[in-house]
Amino acid sequence: MNTEMLLALAGFAFVTSATPGPNNMMLMASGANFGIRRTVPHMLGVAWGFALMIVLVGLGIDRLIAANPALETALKWISLAYMLWLAWKIAHAAPPQQSGETARARPFTFLQAAAFQWVNPKAWAMALGALSAYAAGVGGALVVGAVFAVVNLSSVSIWAMSGQGLGRLLTTPGRLRLFNVSMAVLLVASMLPVLWA
Repeated sequence: MNTEMLLALAGFAFVTSATPGPNNMMLMASGANFGIRRTVPHMLGVAWGFALMIVLVGLGIDRLIAANPALETALKWISLAYMLWLAWKIAHAAPPQQSGETARARPFTFLQAAAFQWVNPKAWAMALGALSAYAAGVGGALVVGAVFAVVNLSSVSIWAMSGQGLGRLLTTPGRLRLFNVSMAVLLVASMLPVLWA
């Protein structure tokens, strides 16, 4: 891949990674509720999990799904159900410092965030779009995955840091509750266009 294509890919990766979507809504909520330090595994899971997804999709998983329409439909419904469950969890999250909640309230782990990419409709759209536009063969999929790993990490960091900044304003349970409900609604709204595409 030449320099011009690499720069175009980096631009594509930044725009698609930085725009609102399920990962970014969840990272903003995590930053607000837990701070940036506790959200780092979630951020790394998004960046590296998505990079791995791109490589595996580039190796043929996309063709397997395209050849099985029932599998594609099932994936969409599983994605929708999981996103609705996550939105409910975010909307009903108690402030982590409340007594008894500290043990239960936790940000996503690295593995949870990495696995989440497979049920994230925006991640599928990004992976398929990037691979069709910038990848040729296994080497191309590896390059696209590596570029997204680097660019995605910087993009998701912005959302988590923004959430942490907002967290300083969410000092009352009522404000935090309103924020969490808003993030839950935005999480659901962010996936609907992709599911109906």
